[in-house]
Amino acid sequence: IVTHDSPNSLRANAVEISSGCDICETLSDFARRKQRGLSILSANGCVTNVTLRQPASSGAIVTLHGRYEILSLLGSILPPPAPLGITGLTIYLAGPQGQVVGGGVVGGLIASGPVVIMAASFMNAVFDRLPMDDDEAASMQNQQYYQNGRSRPLDDIHGLPQNLLTNGNSGSDIYSWGPAQRAMSKP
Repeated sequence: IVTHDSPNSLRANAVEISSGCDICETLSDFARRKQRGLSILSANGCVTNVTLRQPASSGAIVTLHGRYEILSLLGSILPPPAPLGITGLTIYLAGPQGQVVGGGVVGGLIASGPVVIMAASFMNAVFDRLPMDDDEAASMQNQQYYQNGRSRPLDDIHGLPQNLLTNGNSGSDIYSWGPAQRAMSKP
């Protein structure tokens, strides 16, 4: 019998955002209040007055005035203390004449009517630095931990389950959000 959710599990969330609300701000508030990260999978609805960074080589910032239908919304929203630059949304929109435009959201993303977002939420995130150097790759092949002359599987290290452990990088950090948990870092 499962009595509580694992902090490592994903939870499906269907979120409806009311007309006139800033979608980015609303999702950030949700993540901060729930102390859960969000991986945005899809969205339906319309937005107005969108500011985007175009994916072109110039990186131009464009503000689109008027009403646009959401074709795709993807990205991640993490609560504090997430590192800067790890959170962001990418959106693709259809304009009134059928033109398609998209890019990274850099300003307001105002719902024009109800917007329904499907997201996966999670409590723990592991950040790794890639590519691994040769020493780190070799350590991944030998997945044993030695203590008092005995070997133990990696899931016994620090009481963490295998899926929370990093790939052996010394530059990796484990971020954990939750009211009853302390942020953990690799020793």
